[in-house]
Amino acid sequence: MTHEVLEERILQFILRVIRLGRHLPHAAEAYTIKKQLLRSSTSIGANHRAMRRSRSHNEFFAKLCIVVEEADETLYWLELLVKAEIISSEKLTLLIKEANELVAIFVSMRKKAKLKKDE
Repeated sequence: MTHEVLEERILQFILRVIRLGRHLPHAAEAYTIKKQLLRSSTSIGANHRAMRRSRSHNEFFAKLCIVVEEADETLYWLELLVKAEIISSEKLTLLIKEANELVAIFVSMRKKAKLKKDE
């Protein structure tokens, strides 16, 4: 997968999360989760872009680690929406699947970057 394809995939994921946020209930707990979900998901894109423009391998690796953390946090908030019965699992199945796939991609990238860093 090229960087451009991955960047577009991240962007589409973030846009789906934003649209989800617009349809969440206005209850206090949903609002709190929505804020955290929007912060972590948009951070994936911002840090991925910063990672691609890094000036050194150490900077690249540091930003990549942030991307992994933010993607995993986004997955956590999506799962919490289901477990707290704020939204049905059927409505989030595809979004959670994409979040899991993105986490797996970023973790794999981090493992490869760590090997290169340790060389």
